Amino acid sequence: MATYVADASTIPYTPSVSRSFAWIVFALTFGLLISDYMSRQVLNAVFPVLKAEWGLSDTQLGSLNSIVALLVGMLSFPLSVLADRWGRVRSIVLMAGLWSLATMACALAEGYAQMFVARFFVGLGEAAYGSVGIALILSVFPPHLRSSLTAAFMAGGAMGSVLGMALGGVVATHLGWRWAFGAMAVFGLGLVVLYALIVTERRLSVESVGAAKSGASESKGRMPCPGLRKLFGALFSSVSVVCAYIGSGLQLFVMASLIAWLPSYANRYYDLPPDRAGLVAAAFVLIGAIGMTCCGIITDRLSRTFAIRKWLIAMAYSVASCALLLVGFHVPAGPMQFVIIGLGMFFVAGTTGPAGAMVANLTHASIHASAFATLTLANNLLGLAPGPFLTGFLADRIGLLPAMQLMPLSAVAASVAFAVGYRHYEADLARMRMLHPHSH
Repeated sequence: MATYVADASTIPYTPSVSRSFAWIVFALTFGLLISDYMSRQVLNAVFPVLKAEWGLSDTQLGSLNSIVALLVGMLSFPLSVLADRWGRVRSIVLMAGLWSLATMACALAEGYAQMFVARFFVGLGEAAYGSVGIALILSVFPPHLRSSLTAAFMAGGAMGSVLGMALGGVVATHLGWRWAFGAMAVFGLGLVVLYALIVTERRLSVESVGAAKSGASESKGRMPCPGLRKLFGALFSSVSVVCAYIGSGLQLFVMASLIAWLPSYANRYYDLPPDRAGLVAAAFVLIGAIGMTCCGIITDRLSRTFAIRKWLIAMAYSVASCALLLVGFHVPAGPMQFVIIGLGMFFVAGTTGPAGAMVANLTHASIHASAFATLTLANNLLGLAPGPFLTGFLADRIGLLPAMQLMPLSAVAASVAFAVGYRHYEADLARMRMLHPHSH
């Protein structure tokens, strides 16, 4: 089991790779994250075409999206552990090569079954990339930049989603849906070749050797990590931390459904061709990414003195997104509907920051990496995986518009989870500080 830095800012650091090489590592790793999400989200832009050409049900379309999120949620933690042992650079090249080749297989698929298998391997390749990629980036930069680098790296997911849907829709309209997948695959494979040529384990090993000689090894600041039984006990040690996991996942159910089905909604109810529908959906995803960042900043400002306010603010984001989206999908199609849905999108992922802060406050510093892996698991199994599938399942039975009208109700359940966590938070936090008085 890996061990983690207690307080990175207190660890001496002497750079052992050049600053220019460190930024090259960041740029290439960031580029592969964009490729990751482009390969994942291009499918949404061609939903209408696949439905018409293969006669797929909305349930089948949703399953092609959800299988990727399901594998990411289930395999992220174990594959990250394997990557640390086998080598991060080798793992990144293998993962990116796998999802790129699997995306090419999507372009060659002749039916639902073949597409599902190809999407399975897309998810397998992407499962641990986010955690391994950020770990590699942080290893070549000084500790005081870790928060900024992590935030910048995670923004690549939203950027890749926007590009995947927007460019995928344009390419599919002009060249066919197979070329949309093919373009994403070629982009990913090109980056894989560059990565393998420029970033190597041997060159990065200089950093770890230099760090060890200069006293910068993280082992000085590491805290012992508990055994598996104690680890799982600590990850689920209080009612409030479990509520943070559940609330975050249920809220992202709404976000995942919107990302997956907005291109089809724009196509069916506004008669937009796939390219324009993809651009519209990409704009909404961008609004969601901006909202995620802004809501995190607002949360920190409003809860600077009283951390417990994060729970109330998370509840407010959930309720606001639910109310706006319910209204948005009930008003007639037109510009006003897009404005209201856009406002809902601004708040729909706003709970991401507060939920992460809650989990960090309620778990010991030595298991923060495992705690955030658990949060990722909850986000995928409760939100990102079932959201597109269940919305498609309902769309087959009652229509896409009624399904989209019901989908925001998951945010109500999320707000209830946050409310229960709020009620137990102070007692749980006090108990944790008694057990670990030096953990924060």
